[in-house]
Amino acid sequence: MFSKTPSRSFLLSLLATIIPFTSAYWKGFNVGANLASTGACKSQADWQKDFTVMQSLPGYFSSARLYASSDCNTLANAVPAAIATGTKLLVGVWATDSAHYSAEKAALQSALAQYGHDWIVSVSVGSEDLYRKDTSASALAQQIYDVRGMLGSLGAPSIQVGHVDTWTAWVDPANTAVIQACDFVGTDGYPYFQGTPEGDGSDVFWTNVTSVRNTVNSVKPGTWVWLTESGWPVSGSSDGAAAPSVSAAQNYWSTVACAAFEGAHTFWYTLQDYTSSPSFGVVDANYKPLYNLAC
Repeated sequence: MFSKTPSRSFLLSLLATIIPFTSAYWKGFNVGANLASTGACKSQADWQKDFTVMQSLPGYFSSARLYASSDCNTLANAVPAAIATGTKLLVGVWATDSAHYSAEKAALQSALAQYGHDWIVSVSVGSEDLYRKDTSASALAQQIYDVRGMLGSLGAPSIQVGHVDTWTAWVDPANTAVIQACDFVGTDGYPYFQGTPEGDGSDVFWTNVTSVRNTVNSVKPGTWVWLTESGWPVSGSSDGAAAPSVSAAQNYWSTVACAAFEGAHTFWYTLQDYTSSPSFGVVDANYKPLYNLAC
């Protein structure tokens, strides 16, 4: 006899034919607004090159984190490039100094007016400001509320607004006002800068993340912690027991990045920075991977 109710396997097969595969989490790279080669501001074509390269890498990375909105005309050039390539952006709004902050908001407002908001993953107000002690927690919290209000007034109330900072800043009780203001918390962590031996990098990273998650959950339960920066350098000077090398970066990618992509919204540091020291970029001057990025 035939059942009148379709089997579970049949339904899953049917769904697979009509729903494209998507990752459960955003995954991408931190991408700077300046060319690694010359330091010049990127054009729209340069941004489009970055986004196209990201999507060609193993794992297909279709989102990117930007640090600012007005600097180097970041959004004016990156947004049309993102739309052309189907890339989504975690937008940065620089929070330090009132004139700069106002220019950042104006650039974001202009991009929203011209392109809508479907290209936005979320918005981070500031980056590591608490770590650098550039502002107070209360002042930064007010800026987060301010940007959220602006987005709501522009017809984008669903866009999440948060802040990105070091794991040490998030576990500091002095900064709870920022956690309370955030829709999401972006945490940066580099075992390399903690002088960690290569073999202990994964344990140190996840211990730090757990500390942030525990702190955030105690202050504002249910708030997601995003992994917004981490990586291991391929070249540069050692930091204590942490030594840069291509093989060490490969190991850190395999043990940390691959797990992160499966368990949290993750933005890796970085796509390309071959003239920096230390250099964390995963592609060289010709946009070729420096090591195996398959997971």
